[in-house]
Parts: sequence; structure tokens; C-alpha cells
Amino acid sequence: MSKLLFTLTLALLLLSSCKKESTTPECVEDKIKVFKTEVLCSEGAKVEQYSFQSQKVYVFHEGLCIADGTAEVIDLNCKTLGYLGGIMGNNKINGESFSNAELTKTLWKQ
Repeated sequence: MSKLLFTLTLALLLLSSCKKESTTPECVEDKIKVFKTEVLCSEGAKVEQYSFQSQKVYVFHEGLCIADGTAEVIDLNCKTLGYLGGIMGNNKINGESFSNAELTKTLWKQ
């Protein structure tokens, strides 16, 4: 009886550990869903996660068809921190160069 109980417990632990949980905040997932449907460019649009200023941030790149387009940078609460690019070629978020950001993963790519 104890062998059966042990086997069942072990099986349950193994099956429950196989579930892949998203570490991406729900508001970011929702924003990505909307972004996918509204993207204007046929290539180059993507959403990337970076480590920047000791936090995870998400960058929504519109794609390659907009010469002076911007890329919105948001935090994990979907608060806009700023925009990269544009006519002025902005590369600063919260007064710091975004070149200091470290790409951690691409969440969606066209």
C-alpha cells in the first residue's frame, strides 16, 4: 500500500512540474495580443524583453516600414517609460541610455 501511495505521489509531482507557467505579466500578454492585430509593417515588428535599470522592461518595435517610427518601452505593470527612436533618434529612457539594457528574450516576432 505504501509503495502505491509513494508511486502516485511521485507521479503527481512529476506531472505538476511539467506545466509551463508564463513569467510575462498578464497586461503585457494582453498588449502583445492587441499589438499583433494593429501592427502596420509587414516585417520587423517584434516585442522584446530587456533587463534595464534593475527591472524587466518590454519594447514594442513597430517594424521596418516606418522610417522615423518609435518603439514603446513599458514596465511590467504596462506603464509607459518612454519611446526609443523617432525623428530625434531618442535612445534614453529615464535619463539613461538604452544601450545599457540587456536583451533577455524575444516574446513575439513577425
